[in-house]
Amino acid sequence: MRRAGAATGRLREAGLVVGVAAAATLAGLIAPVDRTHLDPLGYAVPLVGALSLLARRRVPNVVVVVTTVCVAVYYDLGYPGYGASLPLIVALYTAVLAGHRRIALVPLAGLLVGTVTRVVTGSPLRESSQSAFLLAGWLVAAVAMGAGHRQWRAYVRQLEKRALDAERTREEAARRRAAEERLHIARELHDSLTHSISVITMQAGVAVHLANKRGEPVPEALTAIQAAGRDANRELRATLGVLRAESDDPVTGVDALPELVARSATAGMPATLTRSGTPVALPAAVDRAAYRIVQEALTNAGRHSGAAAATVEVRHLPDALVVEVCDDGGATPDSPPVPGIGLLGMRERVTALGGTLDAAPRPEGGFRVRAELPLRVTA
Repeated sequence: MRRAGAATGRLREAGLVVGVAAAATLAGLIAPVDRTHLDPLGYAVPLVGALSLLARRRVPNVVVVVTTVCVAVYYDLGYPGYGASLPLIVALYTAVLAGHRRIALVPLAGLLVGTVTRVVTGSPLRESSQSAFLLAGWLVAAVAMGAGHRQWRAYVRQLEKRALDAERTREEAARRRAAEERLHIARELHDSLTHSISVITMQAGVAVHLANKRGEPVPEALTAIQAAGRDANRELRATLGVLRAESDDPVTGVDALPELVARSATAGMPATLTRSGTPVALPAAVDRAAYRIVQEALTNAGRHSGAAAATVEVRHLPDALVVEVCDDGGATPDSPPVPGIGLLGMRERVTALGGTLDAAPRPEGGFRVRAELPLRVTA
């Protein structure tokens, strides 16, 4: 595939060279004859300029200089027409498209020097000025086309980048909602079924114990209930572990925050990360919750607050992990933002872990999210 693409590119460049050379030669043949008839040198100069276009992608500035010299030689020797300027126009367009705008000064300076020289050496002023203005117009048009095409390509790349960022944001939001839903289901199952099954198992165990203490035969139904309750409890805890594991997104934790901050800067929200204290092994739930809180806070800062930058601070305390995200957006204590789903989700995460969350505008302006997560998590 690459070889086919390279061959097509070389064929396209060769076709351009042949077309420019033919157009330059034809322009010289059909132009009114001036001081000098076309001779072998008159045919060779435009051809050299056209052949130099083969290197216009690799060394655009050099090709502009070469074609400028060809144009100067062609006009100084008095050959008819303006065909020799065609390679220069193509070379200048390519150079400006590649970002080399200053190289346009070379042909313009050459044009100015050539015009002054012809006037000094006795050429009619009107003829010299007409030729200079015509060629200058073509050069300016080439520069404008190259600059416009470059801006258009940059605009298209920006649109593509925004589309990719939007798609990535939607995917992250979908994963976050799925994870929050799993945690919600896990909490509901834990608070309802686990408690009920534990009570049933405990009551069955008490009945078995009393029967054994009295020397009475233990009913098989009680033994079956006790065994089934234990099995159900074990399976339910395993299910809760799967729901809380978030195995579909393994790279979520405090150690992954540098990558998260870097992605935030790429998406248009520059942020700085600082860590203090002595890092220790964090419980998995605390590690994930800290990552998700920072992720949601940065997302809200970039999407809703109008902030230009944010700071992320992670402090390792002996018995807790503190994460704090501050932005310089437009929130003030007099005009606090309306809490959304993101803030509610953060508060639920922190509350489920027995921590505290403070999310409010700062007195100096901007918004702050501060979460303190205890290192001892009880299920």
